[in-house]
Amino acid sequence: MNEIRAFAILDYLKDKKYATIKMLCEQFEASVATVYRDIAFLSARGVIRRVRGGVAFAEHTSRTGWKDFSASPYQERQNWKCAAKQQIAEKAFAKISEGDIIFLDSSTTVSWLADKLIDSSFANLTVVTNSVTISQKFSSFPSQYILICLGGCYDLQLNSFLGQSAIRELERLSISKAFVSAFGYSDDGITTNHENHASLLVKVLQLASRKYLLADKSKHDRTGLFRFADKCVFDEIITE
Repeated sequence: MNEIRAFAILDYLKDKKYATIKMLCEQFEASVATVYRDIAFLSARGVIRRVRGGVAFAEHTSRTGWKDFSASPYQERQNWKCAAKQQIAEKAFAKISEGDIIFLDSSTTVSWLADKLIDSSFANLTVVTNSVTISQKFSSFPSQYILICLGGCYDLQLNSFLGQSAIRELERLSISKAFVSAFGYSDDGITTNHENHASLLVKVLQLASRKYLLADKSKHDRTGLFRFADKCVFDEIITE
């Protein structure tokens, strides 16, 4: 089972809403048998549904067992461009080394990197995060890993803790590598639409020895309200 292709099929159906088997075979250059396996995988998780002549994106079905596909803005973003985020997470994971103290932000893209850590085997790794999602996943991480959660004011849209309390906690920490995302990146800078989020990321980037921006290609040449860094601040921009 190629999960990246399955994620790509899900993204395609979310955009198109409906597709025939023939359309999927042509779009993904796959055999009928392969497409049927992918459909079975996605259908079992409730994210698509079989309809006469093909399959459709499951707009209003209960979706459990793979990702938490709820109606919140955060979960809507979590389920968007899954294949790209999977590829980005794999590239970002290769940047993590034994003994690192890493910061993972509250973006849905970075949460895919956190998923990669569940099956990792470092002897010594510390994770610093303001993400509620990553904090909830941490019980599945290897038992020797250390988690430091930042407190602060809870932001429902970002499912994270922000504000001056979170920034003050950051000031006491050392961070070897920071993995963050953004609303958009361009020659004019890296941006977000949330002022408190921007303030937190400014502090993170000041503290981190190495800095990685995780952003899919749809965010290129897109600009949000608040600029928190220039492109040159990052050691690498990781995209699909």
